[in-house]
Amino acid sequence: MRSRRIWVTAATVVAGLAGVLVFEGVTGGPSADAGLENKAGPVKADSRTTALKMDGGGRKASLPRHDTEPFSMLGVTWTDPAARVTGTVEARTRAVGSGKWSDWLKLDGDSGPGESSARRGGTEPAWVGASDGVEVRVTAGGTTSSRLPAGLRLDMVDPGKGGGSAMEPAAFVAEETVTPTPTSESPVPDDTTSAPTSSAPVEEPTDTPTDTPTDTASPSATASESAPSESASPSAPASSSPAPTATAPTAPPSTAPRPPITSRAGWGADESISPEEPGYLPGEKIKAVVVHHTAESNTYACADAPAVVRGIYTYHVKQLGWKDLGYNFLVDKCGTVYEGRKGGVDLPVLGAHAYGFNTETTGISVLGTYTDAAPSQAAMTSVARIAAWKLGQYGVSPTGTATLTAGAAGQNYFGATWAQGAQRTLPAIHGHRDGYNTQCPGTAFYGQLGTIRSWAGGPVTGLTVKSVTGGGVSGSTYYTKAGITVGWSASTPAALIGRFELLVDDKVVATAAGSATSAKATLAVGTHKVAVRAVHQSGKTATSAAATVVAETTAPVFTTKPSLALRTGTVNTTAVPLTLSWKASDTAALKEVRLTAPVAKTYGPTVTSAAHTAKSGVATAWNMTAYDQAGNTAAASVSGTPVILQETSAVRSGTWSTRSSTSYLGGKSYSGTAKNASLTWTFTGRSAAWVVSRASTSGQAYVYVDGVKVATVDLKSATTKYRDAIWTKTWTTSAKHTVKIVVVGTAGRPTVTTDGLVYLK
Repeated sequence: MRSRRIWVTAATVVAGLAGVLVFEGVTGGPSADAGLENKAGPVKADSRTTALKMDGGGRKASLPRHDTEPFSMLGVTWTDPAARVTGTVEARTRAVGSGKWSDWLKLDGDSGPGESSARRGGTEPAWVGASDGVEVRVTAGGTTSSRLPAGLRLDMVDPGKGGGSAMEPAAFVAEETVTPTPTSESPVPDDTTSAPTSSAPVEEPTDTPTDTPTDTASPSATASESAPSESASPSAPASSSPAPTATAPTAPPSTAPRPPITSRAGWGADESISPEEPGYLPGEKIKAVVVHHTAESNTYACADAPAVVRGIYTYHVKQLGWKDLGYNFLVDKCGTVYEGRKGGVDLPVLGAHAYGFNTETTGISVLGTYTDAAPSQAAMTSVARIAAWKLGQYGVSPTGTATLTAGAAGQNYFGATWAQGAQRTLPAIHGHRDGYNTQCPGTAFYGQLGTIRSWAGGPVTGLTVKSVTGGGVSGSTYYTKAGITVGWSASTPAALIGRFELLVDDKVVATAAGSATSAKATLAVGTHKVAVRAVHQSGKTATSAAATVVAETTAPVFTTKPSLALRTGTVNTTAVPLTLSWKASDTAALKEVRLTAPVAKTYGPTVTSAAHTAKSGVATAWNMTAYDQAGNTAAASVSGTPVILQETSAVRSGTWSTRSSTSYLGGKSYSGTAKNASLTWTFTGRSAAWVVSRASTSGQAYVYVDGVKVATVDLKSATTKYRDAIWTKTWTTSAKHTVKIVVVGTAGRPTVTTDGLVYLK
């Protein structure tokens, strides 16, 4: 007498199986099934077949367009599980509802040898969406003597609707005392569906597999015997699947966290179609992860992914005769992970995904075809997380290599060959094509495996400080008064990062979650080195380049207080031209100077003056604030009133005539031609500007300030100008001054027309 574990479905338990029920730890967290239809119980899938008509001396086969019952997945299968189609297998379907026919879809002509229980060979299944019509064409490749395998047929799967309850276990374990009873093998010939005699295709329902499995076995079967017979040549698979008697191993802890996984119940697995208990790796250790793609359409909606998984499951079991889904895990393009072959996601379950290397590996397949485009980042992130978790259970580095023993002679996609029992050193995370002659997982996806290894194994890559806010930056140096917020980015997805640490002068001052992109800190006065350290889920660390941050609280200063001066330009009563001047500096780094009134302007740290205008007769305050890069400030201001003195307010000498025009200030001006005719204004202020009208016939004038001749001004202009401030004078302080203009009497153009004087008080 001996004890063993028997895997049974909930339905079997209900039927009256006696014994102690033990829940196996095979499901993900309760949230893993979010987004799936939560209907209780398994989802029944429906499948049917239609034979293809052989033609062209066995080099071609086809199925003309015809109506079908609804289905969403298809594949082409044949009698000999070891055979391959080296030519092209294509199908197109008619969409339910729209009635539109799809383009031709090329099917991968080899799903692999599968496992010893396989009753048929076939293409990879293809998800085509809800369809009610189909057409198929198959052409042999190679030489003209090449022939297609016998028994070609189209297999269609309707995966059903909904999903299982997230609360259901994938299966139960019953402890039972058994006495081995010898059994005899009764081989059943493979079903060979022949082409119908009429031209109309005949669909054959396969709710019960069309090929009866020969799964009786010797009582001395071991765990390894439940695996595919990898020592056998692909051309000579075993004809029966021994009844397993393995006791499930203990799940070891992992160095990496377990990601959320949708259980078999979560995606609606119908456990009744695969009643055999699972097998486990003979050495109870996973040495490597094999990455696959399912080689089907990428256009599925993520909400349909559970149905896609059910379709693959049904195709593997009911159409090809495998005992269960071949992959250990599946991942959709939105990153949801699905439990594949039953037996416990945390255990070394023996899959059927990598011929010759199943007994030392676990298989992860991404739903879709990735020959020309890589999977989404969400999908690749989930692959990296699953790989890291499974390898972490057995102390295998995702970035390292594994030495695997070939269970069968083989050849890979790159032409390398090996004998049975040969030692093959491969990356711990590698593609299916590395160990088998297939394009899987697609060229684009294969090119991303290095990235997945890096994500899974760490350390975090691409870690960069992107910003330091709380002050300003000058060149490569940041400034703050004290508080900063440091922002960063990394290439490694957040789901694989344990935490971030903010370092100031190599000391941890703040810790943030792996999903964070910033953290705050308060700095003491002085110069600091600020960096970010990322801790990968593996524990490996990576540190960014350090940023220099200066904390300082000294305010900038106005070394020259703001001042006003009249400037040349056109004068209006509402806009007298003037210049605002200042100088500011800072002990660390001056950022800018802002004018806040009467208008808002911002000037760079090297700017010391700006042109403005002010309304005449109105006192105006000009308020300025200097900012340094740290955010410290200093304020200063100046006030001034521009005053317009009409020409009539001047003391006249000599002959002056009055002119009238709306172009003149106040509507009038004085014009003089006589030599030495003069006008004198007296005022108290700190800046003055003489305003004139100018033309091509205008002459010259002398300017005297406080009795001293200071300039000779030529009023001649190629274009006529009115109210033109042609000459200015500014003093350091406000005082009483006189300005006198004298007509020179320039030969041929003696005229001087004045429009008054402006001063600033």
